[in-house]
Amino acid sequence: MILSIDSSAVTASAALTEENKVIKSEFINAGLTHSETLLPMIKRVMQGYDISSLEAIAITAGPGSFTGVRIGVATAKGLAFKDNIPCISVSTLEAIAYNFIDENCIVCAVMDARRMQFYNAVFEIENGKCKRLCEDRAISIDDLREDLKKYEKVIIAGDGARVCYENIGLENVSLADEEKIYQNAVSVARAADNKEKIPASQLLPMYLRQSQAERELGLKKKKEKTV
Repeated sequence: MILSIDSSAVTASAALTEENKVIKSEFINAGLTHSETLLPMIKRVMQGYDISSLEAIAITAGPGSFTGVRIGVATAKGLAFKDNIPCISVSTLEAIAYNFIDENCIVCAVMDARRMQFYNAVFEIENGKCKRLCEDRAISIDDLREDLKKYEKVIIAGDGARVCYENIGLENVSLADEEKIYQNAVSVARAADNKEKIPASQLLPMYLRQSQAERELGLKKKKEKTV
């Protein structure tokens, strides 16, 4: 059995799966209140099962909200440490792509990084297999527009999908259906299949850029050096 968790954006979810069968899952879209909602959700999903019986804990380790990613990673590590349960780090963008594993398509996974910037990766889904076409990246909408022109048809999904779709201005791009637009823990479990299991101590958040606080601190230090 694998417990899968996502709290990397405005949504949060947890799922208990065994050999691709979903035992129980929960999903909420209540904004960034994961410090209050995530553990109770996990407890409900795990009801009747003991954490020690898990083969692994899979978590979206980023990219995404700095706070949400930290909460998710810290929760996974805390659950795993006691019984020495291995962890599986999953890209949030790859988890989004796995929502479409039953289709043959190109998926452009996007998370809103503000100011028309996106955390992004592009995937090809074919015959139940997910192939990564580029690494996770932070990209402007102008650069993403140029990149997507080379594909015949593209589905945009993720918490930044609507903003991206409304501003990208490409006829070959469509917006994902509502039930597939957000990453969820079931797709995290699918993406975790056959990925490396690591000790909880090695599980780290995956950021594509510095947080606003870190950027502001860097600018402050730069100004101080020039004074």
